[in-house]
Amino acid sequence: MKMADLGDVRLHYRIDGPEDGAPVVFANSLGTDLRLWDPVMPLLPAGLRILRYDKRGHGLSTCPPAPYSMGQLVSDAERLMDLHGFKDAVFVGLSIGGLIAQGLAIKRLDLVRAIVLSNTGAKIGTRDMWADRISAVDSGGIEALADATMERWFSAAFRKTPELELWRNMLTRQENAGYTGCASAIAGTDFYSTTAALRLPALGIAGSEDGATPPDLVRETIELIPGSKMHLMRGAGHLPCVEKPEEYAEALTGFVRGVGHI
Repeated sequence: MKMADLGDVRLHYRIDGPEDGAPVVFANSLGTDLRLWDPVMPLLPAGLRILRYDKRGHGLSTCPPAPYSMGQLVSDAERLMDLHGFKDAVFVGLSIGGLIAQGLAIKRLDLVRAIVLSNTGAKIGTRDMWADRISAVDSGGIEALADATMERWFSAAFRKTPELELWRNMLTRQENAGYTGCASAIAGTDFYSTTAALRLPALGIAGSEDGATPPDLVRETIELIPGSKMHLMRGAGHLPCVEKPEEYAEALTGFVRGVGHI
């Protein structure tokens, strides 16, 4: 385990793969930590240098007082990549991680040569929706949202398995301020016009059973970028890398190879 001191926050991160490997960065969703990507890691091709990290307020990273802005979350990723020499990387972002991917590609094209926008949108939800969730957490803790969140995150079939409890526990055991801080960042973000200005290879990944960012939202977002590709994962919810890691890894590998990254 490693910790990067960025001044206003300290981020827990992990780097796997050879020093001279092709750089890939993974940014996970609201309410999860870098373990979100564990199921796909062993299925990816050799030779990649992979950076994963816990967003501020998540996992083992520190939790500054809420609220946070999307600019802060993008800056966190930017500073962590600069610190470890990750340039011309493929950036894979899921949900809020996909917003971070869009914001970083807009700000620092030297860091990002291609993006994967997984289960995300240029704008996710409404201010009122996020305000309601923040209020619920402030009054009843994350537990108040946990069951409804599991329904949005996973297909009905996955919710019948014992593994569901792993992800429910991951969600409820994080700090309230980390959840509400990042929820505030999502509420204030609308990247439609800026993402439409991007010109880089892009892949959208959606789950047919995603109750948080439905396939139509992912498709609408990825189609803002000319020449982008779309992959629909049938029978999977908001975290398809958990439910169908083999298919997810195959889609990522095909994209990374297709853009000549390896």
